[in-house]
Amino acid sequence: MATDVRAQLRYCPISAQKVRLVIDLVRGKPAVEALDILKFVPKGAARPVRKLLASAVANAEENFGISRENLYIYRITADEAPTRKWRRFGARGRFRPILRRSSHVTVVLRERE
Repeated sequence: MATDVRAQLRYCPISAQKVRLVIDLVRGKPAVEALDILKFVPKGAARPVRKLLASAVANAEENFGISRENLYIYRITADEAPTRKWRRFGARGRFRPILRRSSHVTVVLRERE
């Protein structure tokens, strides 16, 4: 039975749509290779996703005694979190809503057989 190592990033202040562009690059890859890829991705979401993945790898090594070379990304998802609604006032007494979206990112690592 394979051990799943989970880590979550909650209320990341980047929309789930933008985070998915980054996590699609690393889905299914070995954990070490994914960390190297995320280091050079020029997107704002790459940094928090990289920190999350590094945390999951550290959890696997510390809590389960699994070597980082044997880990791969079994599942990684970005779901919508609560949206903060702001107002910006416009012409003729109207106002325009601004939606500040956020996301929850979950990564599940598994050991290669």
